[in-house]
Amino acid sequence: MPLEVIVHYDRAGSLCFLHDQLKRLEAEVEEASQLSSRRSKWQFMGARDAGAKEELHFIYGVSERTESDGAANLIQKLRAINYALAELGQWCAFKVALSFFTALQNDEKPNYQLDVKFQESYLKKVVELLDCKLAEGAALDKDIKTENQTISDIQSVEEVEEGELPDSHVLSGGEHVDAIMGAAVADGKVTPKVQSLIKILLNYQHTEDFRAIIFVERVVTALVLPKLFSELPSLNFIKCASLIGHNNNQEMRACQMQETIAKFRDGRITTLVATSVAEEGLDIRQCNVVIRFDLAKTVLAYIQSRGRARKPGSDYILMLERGNVMHEVFLRNARNSEDTLRKEAIERTDLSHLKDSSKLTSADMLPGSLYRVESTGAIVSLNSAVGLIHLYCSQLPSDRYSILRPEFIMERHDLPGGSTEYSCKLQLPCNAPFEKLQGPLCSSIRLAQQAVCLAACRKLHEMGVFTDMLLPEKGNGGNDEKNEQNDGDPLPGTARYREFYPEGVSDILHGEWILPLRECSTRSQTLRLYMYVVKCVNVGTSKDPFLAQCADFAVLFGNELSKEVVSTTIELFVAKTVTTKSSLFYKGALDINHTQLLSLKSFHVRLMSIVLDVDVKPATTPWDPAKAYLFVPIRDQDSAEDPTVEIDWDTLDQIVGSAAWANPLQRARPDVYLGTNERTLGGDRREYGFGKLRHNGVIHPTYGIRGAVAPFDVVKAYGLVPCFNSSESMRVGDLTPGTLVLADSCVLADGIVGRIVTAVHSGKRFYVESVRYDMNAENPFPKKEGYLGPLEYASFADYYQKKYGVHLVHKKQPLLRGRGVSYCKNLLSPRFGQSEDNNGEGKEDLDKTYYVFLPPELCLIHPLPGPLVRGAQRLPSIMKRLESMLLAAQLRSLIDYPVPIEKVLEALTAASCQETLCYERAELLGDAYLKWVVSRYLFLRYPQKHEGQLTRMRQQMVSNMMLYQCALKKGLQSYIQADRFAPSRWSAPGVPPVFDDDDDDHDHGDDDNEREDGELEGDAGSYRVLSSKTLADVVEALIGVYYVEGGEAGASHLMKWMGIQVDLEGEEMDSMNKPYAISESLTRSMDLETLERTLNLRFKNKGLLVEAMTHASRPSSGVPCYQRLEFVGDAVLDQLITTHLFFTYTDLPPGRLTDLRAAAVNNENFARVAVKHNLHLHLRHGSTALEAQIREFVKDVQDELSKPGLNSFGLGDCKAPKVLGDIVESIAGAIFIDNGCDPGCVWKALQPLLEPMVTPETLPVHPVRELQERCQQQAEGLEYRAVRTGNVATVEVFVDGVQMGSAQNPQKKMAQKIAARHALAALKEKERSEEEKKEEDKSVKYTRQTLNDLCLRRQWPMPMYRCVEEGGPAHAKRFVYAVRVNTSDRGWTDECVGEPMPSVKKAKDSAAALLLELVTKRWPPVST
Repeated sequence: MPLEVIVHYDRAGSLCFLHDQLKRLEAEVEEASQLSSRRSKWQFMGARDAGAKEELHFIYGVSERTESDGAANLIQKLRAINYALAELGQWCAFKVALSFFTALQNDEKPNYQLDVKFQESYLKKVVELLDCKLAEGAALDKDIKTENQTISDIQSVEEVEEGELPDSHVLSGGEHVDAIMGAAVADGKVTPKVQSLIKILLNYQHTEDFRAIIFVERVVTALVLPKLFSELPSLNFIKCASLIGHNNNQEMRACQMQETIAKFRDGRITTLVATSVAEEGLDIRQCNVVIRFDLAKTVLAYIQSRGRARKPGSDYILMLERGNVMHEVFLRNARNSEDTLRKEAIERTDLSHLKDSSKLTSADMLPGSLYRVESTGAIVSLNSAVGLIHLYCSQLPSDRYSILRPEFIMERHDLPGGSTEYSCKLQLPCNAPFEKLQGPLCSSIRLAQQAVCLAACRKLHEMGVFTDMLLPEKGNGGNDEKNEQNDGDPLPGTARYREFYPEGVSDILHGEWILPLRECSTRSQTLRLYMYVVKCVNVGTSKDPFLAQCADFAVLFGNELSKEVVSTTIELFVAKTVTTKSSLFYKGALDINHTQLLSLKSFHVRLMSIVLDVDVKPATTPWDPAKAYLFVPIRDQDSAEDPTVEIDWDTLDQIVGSAAWANPLQRARPDVYLGTNERTLGGDRREYGFGKLRHNGVIHPTYGIRGAVAPFDVVKAYGLVPCFNSSESMRVGDLTPGTLVLADSCVLADGIVGRIVTAVHSGKRFYVESVRYDMNAENPFPKKEGYLGPLEYASFADYYQKKYGVHLVHKKQPLLRGRGVSYCKNLLSPRFGQSEDNNGEGKEDLDKTYYVFLPPELCLIHPLPGPLVRGAQRLPSIMKRLESMLLAAQLRSLIDYPVPIEKVLEALTAASCQETLCYERAELLGDAYLKWVVSRYLFLRYPQKHEGQLTRMRQQMVSNMMLYQCALKKGLQSYIQADRFAPSRWSAPGVPPVFDDDDDDHDHGDDDNEREDGELEGDAGSYRVLSSKTLADVVEALIGVYYVEGGEAGASHLMKWMGIQVDLEGEEMDSMNKPYAISESLTRSMDLETLERTLNLRFKNKGLLVEAMTHASRPSSGVPCYQRLEFVGDAVLDQLITTHLFFTYTDLPPGRLTDLRAAAVNNENFARVAVKHNLHLHLRHGSTALEAQIREFVKDVQDELSKPGLNSFGLGDCKAPKVLGDIVESIAGAIFIDNGCDPGCVWKALQPLLEPMVTPETLPVHPVRELQERCQQQAEGLEYRAVRTGNVATVEVFVDGVQMGSAQNPQKKMAQKIAARHALAALKEKERSEEEKKEEDKSVKYTRQTLNDLCLRRQWPMPMYRCVEEGGPAHAKRFVYAVRVNTSDRGWTDECVGEPMPSVKKAKDSAAALLLELVTKRWPPVST
């Protein structure tokens, strides 16, 4: 019982002036409504009949509705405001009036315009009358209003529903609640009653797991109090909401009420302000405070509201007005009445009048007439016991063939002396934990029934079937999991629930040695580093010579890596016909001094800044010790000497010491300086608009890719293009043969081939493939393919002059043929399709390579050699995989069980990475295994729980919510690889990724939940978004991997590490297979020998086989029904079939494997197995309806089996009774238990029955799914129309508005499936007819290309297309295009409009075909 506390409050002062004003407005409303009502009797109807709309508008203002229609509603609102003014104060009344006024302004019902206008005129006066603030200076500046501003500010309030209170004033956090409320009470803004309520709540500020219900009398109070609490900083520990029932405009739908209660139950809401709707039936065990803000109206409400305080040690607080005699009298009478009711109930259920009390003791009954649970105070009496037993039976699992209810068998006992007594035997349904219970002798039949039910309640509670609240256990382990659909915030465990998590880095990569000297060591120290050489071997052939011209690198680490990680081969997809097998080889340890380390770090930064396109400088770049390693160049030949000698120090020093790095064009991101709209490196990250050139603190405009914005000479003048002493008079012939004049020097032509050059006019970099001595700047500029217009540029020199403002001096120099330096790509994802002819496709790819011809005088030689850059572009992908492997190795060490690291990484890699590794196959197996072990654990651990309870407990234990929480506890979020690798977002040591401001602008305002898995947040490159379902999936995938690699022992070890406890003790394992006392007659009637021959198995405990074949509709005979065995058998079969498919089809994609599993493990398929092997003949049941349905299904299945080669795997046209599929699962459960929980025996017995198993070749596709996918591919609209007439459902299928199929069936889903099958057949027949028609029609097919060729031959401009119409839903768009041509002799042709088509191309083809017909008629072809 909760502790009852009385809190007194003072009577509120009367605000007479305000009350009088509100009553006066109420009288005005009544008078106006009466006048409008009298006038509308004749004037309104007469005006409408006469058609005098202007007169109607003049009389009624806006619409046909009169003021009287809204007067009653307005009077109710005024009275609610007046009530709030008296009970809560002026500020709360102002909030109520403001909410009413705001809701009216957002009313969009056109027929009620005058009604709204009428009410607005009065509510506006009320708002102005009551306008006040909670305390002077307490509101924020943005919320302070003057009296004249109030109504104008109301106009901008966000749209709210009528009755909902909008947010407005927010109190300053520095104000103390006593000071604020004290001033408010003194001014009448808040009543002393409200102040007392706030003080009560403050007493629970530090209460752990605080839950409170505040009961109020009126809906308006329930709506305004949460708003008041939210504006008081001292009550910020409260999360408050209203709970009201149906009350005119202010009402909550049932789903809203359930959602609010669910939030209160799980702690997202801690305080409910509720009306009487919450007094009865609300079972919140966590509720520890109940406050009666308004005193209850009846004794029943007083008792029921107190019963909401369910938690031990809770408080029940009554708020009484000081000096109010009526309140005191009610409380005294309520307490007396409660005592009287309690005594009366005890007297009515007293067992003292029962004869022979010793028999009560033998029946193991408590003395007296009640059974009480001391821990909770819950009581069941003789009167309530019968109803409780009926409630329990109604909640047992059942189907439409079985009606579960208790049965009472009365026995009369005639005693000597002529007296008569009665005893009752209770018989529960066969799926109850016990079936029969004998009651004591009683003086009447009714008492005998009550007594045996009371004894049954006690026994069920002792067995754990009833909770301590004496209610049937739902099987959720005491935790209420929300299963309702949530249309609001996404729940943890779902794909929509996403959060930011830091990206993990393996601890082995940590090294303080990479920090600058002043932070980690002295200058004289040497560092011990470990060198690993990266070896790359190309597999496949290609015509591209650059693929083989890549330099080798080594990586220096501060720690020695795992041999298993190093030995892993990484596959890189570098080209369509070529893959690269890369691996690391340990070369040994080396000692590096401070000077060498600075050179290595400088080289690393220079190289990776170009590869990743991040403009950083070695002297100023930040270093993070969490990721410490360096890339270094190595010599071509291998050496067995000191690893230090392996490093190519000459190349390293040449690159680090190059003066070219001083030129911004030679560093990373030159396009930022030049303002181009394309990227040289890292182009997948972002695009730039026209930029500004920054040089020496001065901003200068430069040129963009679409044309010169400033002359090139101006750009040269600011020093970006180095000055070179070569006069314009110097001719090419004056130079040494083979010498080229570059922008800053003269070089030998042979020395520039293979190098990287930077084009000073665009800032782009190119590999120089060859020097074209047969071309120079005076050669004609090539036209674009397909371009038929006039020449835009006469020569290369003319091109550079007009487009870039560059005047070429050495026009006779040979041009350089170059290829663009591509940005660093993700080489871990397969980017190319499979090819049958590698050589042919390799040549085709090379021919499509983008080449440019560059004048040498516009080129700067880049300090990085071409092979070095090409080799370095593979390093980000290699290191990304290596970092992932190291994380997987670290996780494996924490789990402490030997499993290949590559398999652990597979379980951590999501499909969104688009790599060759993916956890989905392992997740499928892990899901089935987890379901099996949890089902086995629950079945053996809780022998008294029925199938419904076990199912709910299993759902909770294997739910994504629970797995997500387990993953968070173990920190798996840092190990998961969930995003497709993007080198531009990858952080190399000393080269952090750059996120532009433009990117932030695009993402601004987007919700976090809309991000995809792995997507990074703005400038936080080390954070990514993960959905909670991804974390849950990874747990299942890890279970699957450890089961494959380590068997049950490995999976059990992992689950125990994750915190999933499913281990059983030996006693629990041995206690289940208890033999049944099966009569010989029952054995003969079921013909168990034939059933065992079918299964090719002899049961040790034949009672399990009888139980497996017993339906709940069968009258009890001492054998329970099959439901519990079905529960465990379902999980066993799922796990066995999934394991079989997993190991049989090792190369099958995850989606296809899931389809196979769904086809093999489903009730429809199992039902057909039962019929095929006559298992249904042994079913024990007591339902004639079930018998008839089984007979009908057997006939349909026999018809199916008579068709040769047909196996629908459950997709046939007849719906199976669920019972038939259940008995296959229950037989599996019986075999499993009878053989000591050995799944191998189950597979041995049932695999022959399940044959033929589904294969990828025989996998059927559901007609509904097949039709939907076909319509999506063809961009056709698909619609199902269903109607039910009596017991028959009719479903029609429409494709693009045309009916293509229909079907009738008692079950709607079956009718839909048959109709979809008919539609598919009709569509295929239609396509076949169209193909035949096309074969017969030998006419020329006109397309856009045909029209283009015609225009080229006649030297007409290209056709002009115009979109006439575009419409339809997103999955069934339709486009209509028109086309015309401007002929040279007759002007424009007529515009031809094509047919509606699903794509723009087809729509243009349709229009082009019509125009071609027109043109060929008017302009016949000229014969040659």
